[in-house]
Amino acid sequence: MKPTVLVVDQGTTSTRSIVFDAEGAPVSFAKQEIPQIFPQPGWVEHDPESLWRSALDTAREAVRRAAREPSALAAIGIANQRETTLVWERSTGKPIANAIVWQDRRTAEACAALRAQGCETQAAETTGLVLDPYFSATKIAWLLDKVPGAREAAERGELAFGTVDSYLLWRLTDGAVHATDATNASRTLLYDIRKGAWDEDMLRLFRVPGSILPRVLDTAGEFGTSAPGHFGAPAPIRARVGDQQSALIGQACVAPGMVKATYGTGGFLLLNTGATATPSRNRLLTTVAYQWKGERAYALEGAIFSAGATVQWLRDGLGIIAAASDCDGLASASDPEQGVYCVPAFAGLGAPYWNSEARALICGVTRGATRREIVRAVLESVGYQTRDLVEAMEADSGRPIDVVRVDGGMAASDWTMQFLADALGVPVDRPIDLESTAQGAAFAAGWQAGLYPGPESFAEKRRRDRLFLPRMEAEKRSRLYAGWRDAVKRAL
Repeated sequence: MKPTVLVVDQGTTSTRSIVFDAEGAPVSFAKQEIPQIFPQPGWVEHDPESLWRSALDTAREAVRRAAREPSALAAIGIANQRETTLVWERSTGKPIANAIVWQDRRTAEACAALRAQGCETQAAETTGLVLDPYFSATKIAWLLDKVPGAREAAERGELAFGTVDSYLLWRLTDGAVHATDATNASRTLLYDIRKGAWDEDMLRLFRVPGSILPRVLDTAGEFGTSAPGHFGAPAPIRARVGDQQSALIGQACVAPGMVKATYGTGGFLLLNTGATATPSRNRLLTTVAYQWKGERAYALEGAIFSAGATVQWLRDGLGIIAAASDCDGLASASDPEQGVYCVPAFAGLGAPYWNSEARALICGVTRGATRREIVRAVLESVGYQTRDLVEAMEADSGRPIDVVRVDGGMAASDWTMQFLADALGVPVDRPIDLESTAQGAAFAAGWQAGLYPGPESFAEKRRRDRLFLPRMEAEKRSRLYAGWRDAVKRAL
């Protein structure tokens, strides 16, 4: 039987598992929604057991649908939501609390206090990140401080920390392996991205005991084998990668200067900068893009906190759409002269603003505005936020961006992608398979297993669906963007 690659793509609102064949094509798929927990405003959590059960259940279902024997699994790859923080007991594997999700803002005051102490420059120079609740370090400290006895247990070496990839690896191997990869480590505010090691100064700054940290390995490598009981036979785990870096790989953006944008719950742009960890002067993040055989490549990254989540709010919060697929028709029927803007700062604003106190607003509303114009403003907000990031990337890198490769659920919207091209003034390249995150983990795991050629050949497997060319006149593009910048000032 021909070998296959299983990828578990554990995201913020769902878990997807896909089996890929020996040529890198998907052959089966399973998906399960993940409930989010909102204990109070600004707090976002996951039940760790629901993360694990969704991963195992969808993986088993994908393998079953592929009609292949478990022994045919040549590799398992994991792509995961990043920064989401879990701490568990080493002896039992039991989490000490719910996972704190990357969107969570409960540590905003702690980050503000560190900024007031003048710590941000040191953190940026070491980790490439800004002091923000988005990242794992302050989440770890919060758990150790707030869960009774946790800090003492951590000091005794009884607890383990991990982002979602580490937790799933621990569970898949029945506790045999506690490790992460360089892409996920680079999202913690604890990792020196240039030295490729946990940083003692950052550990002291955030009061995190080094004993709870996982080993940091390559993005593609040998991470142990799954316990036999999970799939009926042990299978080698050969790739782990943060979801946005995985999408960069899946979009074959493996050369410096290439850019991808993923639109899911949030939106994330990564610009490959190659072997150079480019410091940002415009409040972007410098992050590890991937690590092959001990050699790291880097990226500039900008994060949009709310993209698809804003569409979910239209459906579930306001009730003005029945399904996300309604948006294109409503936006097409809207009045473009109404001048309505939506700034979706439900949990603050990400790059390049990094303001956790900003809150969402809709402005420019007149009596002539309807739900059509509000839907349009929500879709347009993706284009405007992307332009914020593209302009920052061009300034930091010193080179123009001539095309943006897109993926994720919102990339299926023709209206949104055309507006994105218009807002940026550059072509937007959409692939046939929008599951680029899973594809990237598959490429890495399959390469490690010897099924696929190396990274330089990944582009051969990417197939374009459509190239959206900008149609908007430059004067109108500038006028609309000026309106967006004014709306952002109001939100700030």
